[in-house]
Amino acid sequence: MTTETAPAETTSGTLTSVDTGTDELIGERDGAVLILTLNRPDRMNAISTPMMGALSNQLAAANKDPEVRAVILTGTGRGFCAGLDLVDSGPGARDAREKQVVQMFDLRDSPPTVLWNMDKPVICALNGAAAGYGMDLALLCDIRIAGESGRMAAVTAKRNLLPESGGTWLLPRLIGWGKAAELFFRGRVVGAQECQEIGLVQAVVADEDLLDTARLWAQEIAVNAPAAVQATKRMMRQGLGENYETTVDHLMLHLKVLFGMDDFKEGVSAFMDRREPDFTGR
Repeated sequence: MTTETAPAETTSGTLTSVDTGTDELIGERDGAVLILTLNRPDRMNAISTPMMGALSNQLAAANKDPEVRAVILTGTGRGFCAGLDLVDSGPGARDAREKQVVQMFDLRDSPPTVLWNMDKPVICALNGAAAGYGMDLALLCDIRIAGESGRMAAVTAKRNLLPESGGTWLLPRLIGWGKAAELFFRGRVVGAQECQEIGLVQAVVADEDLLDTARLWAQEIAVNAPAAVQATKRMMRQGLGENYETTVDHLMLHLKVLFGMDDFKEGVSAFMDRREPDFTGR
């Protein structure tokens, strides 16, 4: 596979701020695209309790918001996400750490579970290392675009840990059992180019072009019929646990709904008129 380069022009639209409730997560809207940026660069964006709650809330809200058609998840600084922040950093930190570990196993509203259940497409703009919990978050995104300094760090065995948020389920399905076993058991850090070669990321671009490329891809998703995109993602997700016949039955049920929408009429009309469609989500 070859490295992709970003287009010369950036995506159109003005970024507007979204209140996430914490400085540790930056939220911005670019039209129908929500950009969420993990913002603890001094800790390589390790996930704190406030960040975890804010991220879950923003993802869940985006999935319900008809004005949001795609989400980008990225990080500030040199790292995407170094995992859960379990390092003592002051008085009372041990108690906070133990509480966070307990909460980590209540996954009903945690970012990984919310990400898995989202119908809105999510793009990971991998701006640096993704390790542990951070690697699981990246794997749970639908599409991954890496900057040249992006990398996946499958190093849990070097910390007497395991990929607790679904990595052992996700990675073999993405790259095969043998390659996943090699990365996990050897505790390997995989650079951006190798990530692309083995199918972990869909494109590698210059670091300075990463967010522009992610925004461009997200905007290309956002102009398509949102109900069709979201139904397709849901069927892909559910199909992982279904046989062929069951999946086809479910597809036909969704198709019947899509046929009855105004967006279906708009899609056909735009095709006949040889113009770009203007989908409303209705």
